[in-house]
Amino acid sequence: MTETFDPTTVPIKAAATVMMVRDGEPGLEVFMLRRTGQAAFGAGMYVFPGGRVDDADHADEIAPFCDGLDDADASAQLGIDQGGLAFWVASIRECFEEAGVLLAERRDGEPLDLGDDERHAVHDGEMSMVELCKRHDLVLDLSTTHYVDHWITPVGEKRRFDTRFFVTEAPAGQEGLHDDKETTDSLWVSPQKALDMQEAGELMMMPPTMYNLRRLMQSATAAEALAAGEALTDIACILPKLRSIDGGKISIAMPGDADYDTLQ
Repeated sequence: MTETFDPTTVPIKAAATVMMVRDGEPGLEVFMLRRTGQAAFGAGMYVFPGGRVDDADHADEIAPFCDGLDDADASAQLGIDQGGLAFWVASIRECFEEAGVLLAERRDGEPLDLGDDERHAVHDGEMSMVELCKRHDLVLDLSTTHYVDHWITPVGEKRRFDTRFFVTEAPAGQEGLHDDKETTDSLWVSPQKALDMQEAGELMMMPPTMYNLRRLMQSATAAEALAAGEALTDIACILPKLRSIDGGKISIAMPGDADYDTLQ
């Protein structure tokens, strides 16, 4: 007997995603990845690096390697009682796993020299961020990664996430590349071009991605994007809702839409 799907029982998992920006020839660029077609969530979609906040991201041992932000301040920014620092740590870890870019510096000022073996070890859970920081005497400068947005996956999806979005500048000398595991393509692209490509059917994206690309369009440089992110306060949580339309298709209702309050 087939069990009936009850959308109200789907657990909501904490997640973090980071918009990594830089100044390119066309102006401001952001790094994007294409999720594999076999992904359990967002299959084939172009996204920013990110994923679930793991238990290890909450480890007390990571705090000494974090500079510019402690758990109390991080939690206050997110509007939660505790555990906020883990979202910043998760955004850095996911960026390293998915893009091969580590948002960290050596304490002695020497250049980073990390191999793909360490990237894959962190991805596979064989090495924690604490172990990586100890091995290379790293410091995570969280003051340059700014919290900018908050979305929750609509009721009705089989996987749901409570996702915090961040913006940061790409470190010099680190280009970024998909991992050929969870992601199959990557590109640096201007926010306007990414949205144009989405409109033309060349890139598939989810609403939070498009929303934040439009936000980035308001900045001409990476410095402007970071300053705009740092200035944000009282960030509201956005919870889209699913609506049925003709032919059994599903569309998204956003807060402010005329029918939003009538939907479950």
